[in-house]
Amino acid sequence: MGSAGTPRKRTAARYAAAARRSGRVTLAAGAGFYLFLYGFGATVAATYALFAAVSMAGLSRIPGTGRQRAAVLVRLVPVCWLLVAVGTYLAVRTWTAVAGMLVIGFALAFVAAGGPRAAGAAPGLQLLYILPSFPPYDPGSLDERLVGTTAGLLLLILAEACLFPDSPTVPYRELAARAADTAQACLRELAAPPWRLTEQRARDAAAAIGSLRPMNVAEADRPAGPGVHERALSQTGLSARTLLARLVRLPEPPGGEGPAEPGREILEAVRRTAEETAACLRGAAPATGAREGLARARAALVATHPEPAAAGPAPGAPHPPEQVAVLRWYAGLIEAADAALAMSTAAAISVRGRAAAPDPPPMRFWYARMRAPRLWWMRLEGHAGRRSVFFQNAVRISLALAAARTVAGLDTLPHGFWATLAALTLTRTTVRETRTTVRLALAGTLAGALLAAVLLAAVGTDTTVYAIALAPVMLLTFTLGPVKGVGWAQAMFTVTIALVFAQLAPATWQLAELRLVDVLIGSAIGAVFGLLAWPRGAHEELQRSAAVLMRGAAEIVVATTAAVAGGGVREVQPAVPGHRSLRHSLILAESAFAQYQSEPEGSYGHRGHAGQPGGAGRAGPVPEPDWQATVMAGHHTLWGSDRLMEPPQPQPGPVTVPPLGPDAAAAVTRLGDRVAGRMLLVSAALDPGGDTPAAPVALRDPAFDGFAAQPDGAPRLYYMTVFWLDSLITDLEHITGTDRN
Repeated sequence: MGSAGTPRKRTAARYAAAARRSGRVTLAAGAGFYLFLYGFGATVAATYALFAAVSMAGLSRIPGTGRQRAAVLVRLVPVCWLLVAVGTYLAVRTWTAVAGMLVIGFALAFVAAGGPRAAGAAPGLQLLYILPSFPPYDPGSLDERLVGTTAGLLLLILAEACLFPDSPTVPYRELAARAADTAQACLRELAAPPWRLTEQRARDAAAAIGSLRPMNVAEADRPAGPGVHERALSQTGLSARTLLARLVRLPEPPGGEGPAEPGREILEAVRRTAEETAACLRGAAPATGAREGLARARAALVATHPEPAAAGPAPGAPHPPEQVAVLRWYAGLIEAADAALAMSTAAAISVRGRAAAPDPPPMRFWYARMRAPRLWWMRLEGHAGRRSVFFQNAVRISLALAAARTVAGLDTLPHGFWATLAALTLTRTTVRETRTTVRLALAGTLAGALLAAVLLAAVGTDTTVYAIALAPVMLLTFTLGPVKGVGWAQAMFTVTIALVFAQLAPATWQLAELRLVDVLIGSAIGAVFGLLAWPRGAHEELQRSAAVLMRGAAEIVVATTAAVAGGGVREVQPAVPGHRSLRHSLILAESAFAQYQSEPEGSYGHRGHAGQPGGAGRAGPVPEPDWQATVMAGHHTLWGSDRLMEPPQPQPGPVTVPPLGPDAAAAVTRLGDRVAGRMLLVSAALDPGGDTPAAPVALRDPAFDGFAAQPDGAPRLYYMTVFWLDSLITDLEHITGTDRN
């Protein structure tokens, strides 16, 4: 097969997946609809049974396998009851219906901050609230509405769990376990001649790192939720990526004779910890022996002052060159050991939850002993501001829904439900995308309306024809729509709606006309609010949040290096100013990046705003920054600062750490200021202004290579700090793409 074969295979796979989903929706919706309409003569229950299944499987896109979706739907059944009941009672007056649409529409859209499954279910939940918000205004029929809704959901749950299973994906936990396996293989090579990684092993490590990037993970398997298990699994992946990156950058042992003790002990302890982590992630019995052994070896290495050799120079005296090389190599080993410890601890928490959390949890695992309600509240609170893309989307959608409900109520718009549904489904996060979507949707609706009008005029009131045609048309609707786009989806859905309503009550060709008018009104409302409310989508917010993240990281770098140089009191829970703000910036940057990836324009390499530090990008298009590397740089800044600000060994109380010598203090301060300055330049390049300097500035200035400085008598803490700062410069090179030049 040539290159043309791959697109054909992908298209066939998309059709197959859509057909499986369509089969489940059609069977669940059709069974409930036919049962209540023709079996019991209950039109209200039939309507709600059909739309319950269509909303939660046709409009919603809950990621995962059928059984995973079924489990989510089971938990959502009470929520669906509540939405139907509230919508029924608020619909009796226009102002209460509009207020409810504004508040509940915002809440349902905002809950998408809880992760992919919450985001996927939100549109369907919106539809289940919209449906009872329109005539007939009959609270007395609530019991029939709830019966129909329940039947439709139960049929859908059975269909999702039992029919047409989807192809399985590789769980994130297994991807993290495979990364731990790759780390083991790397460590075996590093502990044997020639004491470095082969090119193939380095490529394997790069592939394992890439496999854990969110964009390469199936949406259902991304650990993006606010709970303890999801947060810990996400941190496991981040730590595994960091460990592999550190192993790839680890230099050969000085002297060319292989690692000496305690380096050999550290390498073996890291390998055993990676092995233990992989087994834990795959469900083996909980074990902590390897992690505890690595923690002891790392603490012993850090506590050795200032040299690993028994006989070293007097404090303040210059280190021999070979001793400096040993200190730098051990600094790299400590970084790798720290990443392995974080990976192992996070993996245990992801499997066992709060039971596996350290006591007290280090700052890196601040969430480990919190309960789910508090973590959910913290997630939503963190996004409760206009800079959050989840907040922006919720405001945009709720205003559009409220406006559509107002128009439908004030003008007594026939079938105003369709206008509100159009506002919900056609509002996009960018003006360009909304314009394209609306144009295609109107063209598709017009084609579908013409076809429906011809069908209604030809068949008349013979409901038998409509009953026979509904199932195959519905099957085509939910198969072609997801693959061929919004135009086909609107065309086929218009025909489906016509077939449904023609069975509920006598209908003429004018039903198709009303459908077209309603979609036009809903599209216009969606376009207006798409234009007025944050019309540029996630790209602008991603630029801003990434720039803020880099500025916060620069502040942390300056504060940490100053504290390392000056010494002082160290505690197990370090309180470095700015950490909370940087974590919040990380949350906003990660959510903006997630939305950016979901937008049609949001792909790497198509826009040119910030390719080089200093704002290069006005002379012509350049590749997009590596936004994921920006997020990783924020994590590495936090983790490194926490590590350097902790006491050399765990202590029950505060420990006083002496200051560095004058030369070492001056060197680490200059280097920290330099790294922070480069972070500020990258920040300006990520979100350039009109007067941002256009000339690129080298991240690694050959005129002053502070990473090679060898201050007399510098302790191991100095070299650990330098290694951390050097790794941050490497992150900046990944962000700007200069590592590929």
